Amino acid sequence: MLNLRIVTLNIHKGLSHFNRRMVIHELRDGLRSLDADIVFLQEVQGVNERHALRFAHWPSSPQHEFLAEGEWQHAYGRNAVYDHGHHGNAILSRFPIRTVANRDVSSHRFEHRGLLHCEIEIPDSDRPVQAVCVHLSLHERGRRRQLETLSEHLSSHVTPSDPLIVAGDFNDWRHAASRSLSASLGLQEVSIESSGRPARTFPSVLPLLRLDRIYVRGFGVGAARAHRGKPWSLLSDHIALSADIALPQRA
Repeated sequence: MLNLRIVTLNIHKGLSHFNRRMVIHELRDGLRSLDADIVFLQEVQGVNERHALRFAHWPSSPQHEFLAEGEWQHAYGRNAVYDHGHHGNAILSRFPIRTVANRDVSSHRFEHRGLLHCEIEIPDSDRPVQAVCVHLSLHERGRRRQLETLSEHLSSHVTPSDPLIVAGDFNDWRHAASRSLSASLGLQEVSIESSGRPARTFPSVLPLLRLDRIYVRGFGVGAARAHRGKPWSLLSDHIALSADIALPQRA
């Protein structure tokens, strides 16, 4: 078995709760301390000219490149574009990223969302890992359509024997995603497999809502953990969710 550690986090564009402080440097240290093999990030700032002027130490490189430097390969899917910049989803990987595709799943013109889909080449695996980073709508109708699109996309682009990870901010306080993805794709949510229920991840100062998820297929699921308390309560409005999973190696 090949053991992997997976992390997902909505990084809130590298700003603390209520946008009071820039925390991208502390966030990089925090992510590295988790020793993850694949990291799924949402609300990643590709460019923000206003923040670059406001904060003295704003990184000169896009946030996904800044966070990944020297540690992971990276892929970025630009979703929301505005006059002073853009943001979207990102995947960081210790292993080679073979392909990258970003699909627009926005449900209306005021809320831009995407599915970032990467194929990742894992040593001693006869198939690449299919990794999809998502950030779904705040509105239930939009989320329902996005989950349908996600299921259609994966049914068309991923074979049933491919190991699959879908992770991100699902904004799913009604817990519909787990039922939908289990029925349509056979996906398991790691916190449910580990402890019987999705982890509470929002808001970071006192997590009450179970918004962030890691779904897998073709993996054994070990421990899953929501990283409560400091430093994570200070680094975003969400907290990080991690999981240890195991991929059978080829004979």
